[in-house]
Amino acid sequence: MAEKNYYDILGVKKDASDADIKKRYRKLVRQYHPDVSDDPDADNKIAVINNAYETIRDKEKRAEYDAMLNNPFAGQGGFGGSSNRQSGGGQGWEDMKGQFGEGEAFGGGGFRFDDIFSAFGRGARGQAGGQAQQGGFDQFGGGFGPQDSKGQDQHAEINVDLASVYNGDDYSIKLNVPVRQPNGNVSYDNKTLKIKIPKGITDGKQIRLTGQGAAGSGSGKNGDLFLKVKITHADNIRLEGANVYQTVNITPWEAALGEKINVTTPAGTLGVTIPKNSKSGSNLRLKGKGIPAKQAGDLYLTLNIVNPEINTEAATQAYEQLKQAFADTSINR
Repeated sequence: MAEKNYYDILGVKKDASDADIKKRYRKLVRQYHPDVSDDPDADNKIAVINNAYETIRDKEKRAEYDAMLNNPFAGQGGFGGSSNRQSGGGQGWEDMKGQFGEGEAFGGGGFRFDDIFSAFGRGARGQAGGQAQQGGFDQFGGGFGPQDSKGQDQHAEINVDLASVYNGDDYSIKLNVPVRQPNGNVSYDNKTLKIKIPKGITDGKQIRLTGQGAAGSGSGKNGDLFLKVKITHADNIRLEGANVYQTVNITPWEAALGEKINVTTPAGTLGVTIPKNSKSGSNLRLKGKGIPAKQAGDLYLTLNIVNPEINTEAATQAYEQLKQAFADTSINR
């Protein structure tokens, strides 16, 4: 498979306008964002997409990159302003990527860019997307070196109420956040972080907080914090992906006569008509009333017929009359 350059990754032509590039980038972010994508490699794909966009969105960087594409064997310059040349030859940035692969995110099958930086000296990482800056990859191991590395990503779990998943509420959590001191040492400070729960997020998905992980070394950035969402809900509710199943108690006459009732659900109070002669365990499907994910789930109301208690003489007589009224009823046992 031919090596993909940044234009291939974004799916635009080399002469694409800034507006077209931005439009395509936003579409890819919506498709592969880890909060909404089911792709198991979404994090890597987003990283590669950001890396490409942060380069060709900038006129100067784009001009350097285009020059590199047109002359990959140039002895000086390379992408980012450093020399990528060894004493024995004239490998350019694209040639080196070709040897190690673009990474699994786009089918390269080899190392990711981060693996290459780790192997030859990470260098300084740029802004979102992480392009190499001046001197960061000089002479296969020059630049800032491994002492300037990004901190470890951290993982935790956050309990989120089902109602918040429907509404997209704000949450606050307290964390020990790494803080780098002027002398290079790292201390930890208690900090309250505000989190926006994405509307429609499903159980098990992750929310990414950039820079809230472990502290980096030297001038390296902090790692990221990934919060795995655990949705909490009432005992009469269970979740299957974006579908919600809720058990609803009804009376025998509501089941038999097919009456209309109001039910309090995660989607709000809904008016529901019980089909005539309904039985316990049957489901009423309310399309699109499940978790409002990218593809909204359905809400299933599982009917549970509850018989009133007999605690008065009048109630006893009522059941006796019911027994006589349905004396000819035959039930398979």
